[in-house]
Amino acid sequence: MALMIRPFLRLVQAGYVLAREGVFGLANLPDLPAGPRLALRLARLVERRSVRDKSARLRLSDAMNRLGPSYVKLGQFLATRADVVGKEAAAELSHLQDRLPAFPAAEARAQVAEQLMRPVDELFVEFGDPVAAASIAQVHPALVRQPDGSLRKMAVKVLRPGVARRFQNDLESFYLVARLAERFVPAARRLRPVAVVDTLARSVALEMDFRLEAAALSEMAENTAGDPGFRVPAVDWTRSAKGVLTMEWIEGRKLSDVAGITADGMDLEALGASVIQSFLRHTLRDGFFHADMHQGNLFVEPDGTLVAVDFGITGRLGKAERRFLAEILYGFITRDYRRVAEVHFEAGYVPADQDVDVFAQAIRAIGEPIHGHDASEISMARLLTQLFEVTELFQMSTQPQLIMLQKTMVVVEGVARTLNPRLDMWRTAEPVVSGWIAGNLGPVGRLRDIGSGLTALGRIASDLPIFADRIGRLSQEMERMVEKGLRFDPDTADAIGRAEARHSRSGRLALWVIAIALAALALRAWV
Repeated sequence: MALMIRPFLRLVQAGYVLAREGVFGLANLPDLPAGPRLALRLARLVERRSVRDKSARLRLSDAMNRLGPSYVKLGQFLATRADVVGKEAAAELSHLQDRLPAFPAAEARAQVAEQLMRPVDELFVEFGDPVAAASIAQVHPALVRQPDGSLRKMAVKVLRPGVARRFQNDLESFYLVARLAERFVPAARRLRPVAVVDTLARSVALEMDFRLEAAALSEMAENTAGDPGFRVPAVDWTRSAKGVLTMEWIEGRKLSDVAGITADGMDLEALGASVIQSFLRHTLRDGFFHADMHQGNLFVEPDGTLVAVDFGITGRLGKAERRFLAEILYGFITRDYRRVAEVHFEAGYVPADQDVDVFAQAIRAIGEPIHGHDASEISMARLLTQLFEVTELFQMSTQPQLIMLQKTMVVVEGVARTLNPRLDMWRTAEPVVSGWIAGNLGPVGRLRDIGSGLTALGRIASDLPIFADRIGRLSQEMERMVEKGLRFDPDTADAIGRAEARHSRSGRLALWVIAIALAALALRAWV
């Protein structure tokens, strides 16, 4: 009981903050049942008058930042799940700013000393005040002495003290909402809210371990060692740990400073093309890409080299997904809509009972308007809206492995367009996509696939005795089941009984939780 009371109270507090900041006033759900509609009206009674003139983006940003790091990350995560929150809400959440006040430098120094098990003065010649602060960490400039005696400027990323515990507490509240939704809102079960929170929990856990970010930087550095005009910062492994990441300081301008980049005499068109082509190169060639490539995470050095930072969120695609992606992009580029449709069916993205010719016709309706026009004449929002409508029309299921890719592609194109508003994404993408197609789907690629297939057959042949033994044991087990029936061992039977008892108790408790929540909001509104 106590385990549910704490997350419930945190939910009440969060609901109050959301109500005060006018977030519930953004809901426009005419078909909502009477009960939830009444709850929304009660929540709006505590809304501050000053928020009524605020935009939706500002209301969401202020509310999430007041609630803390967990809710900022939740908002950013839901921005990638338009299938869960809807297209309009996802668009607003995508603008959520991840900016929190910096914590004191003394706390950062203590955190560094604890993580690296040495005093800060022994690790760094200088350790400056924070220059950037976000929900999970903040960055400090520092100087280290090189083996040759020279000094080198570094960027030290320090995890917020107590942030892991705060995330864990808030995740309990998110799980409570998700479980209640799955149990009492049948329409929500299709969206699998508990699985959504599971994904968020895994993502945040990975992002808070800076050793994994250091490994991602190292892997990307190896992948891009020969790439023109792109690199990532070098990691100082001796001064990095789970809660501290030390890497080289980048002397350059953020891509958000377009005026400064222009004043430096940079070629904005070439830089915009480099953003698009670098991302596609990493995705198609390596199957490993930076999944948070907004302007704040991209720098341009004086020689025009693009430098990506903050690898807390990355994405991966398997070889099959890369082939499907390349063929779909190439089909759009060459206007071969029949092939685009066939690839969707081959990949299993569209149910086999749908008509490939009709689907190709729908794809043509999306692809034709973009040809012969530059990016300034194309509404990406309109294209995405059409794509969502097509996926619903043909009963396409959400592909989790492609959600992050789709979101990142939109962000990357947006970054490139700030540099070159007339950029033609398809023409820019063509050299990378056609090069990958030639190298992987042409004769050389097919020979490579044959070699891989023969290697796999060799492994299967060597494992045949093991397979035969397993099949024999399975056959014996099935014979016993036919003779004696399916039997549970005592532990399994006890577990089933305990689970049923828990579900009965949780159902009654959930009804009380909902009633108390409505009463608490009404009481706050009245007071």
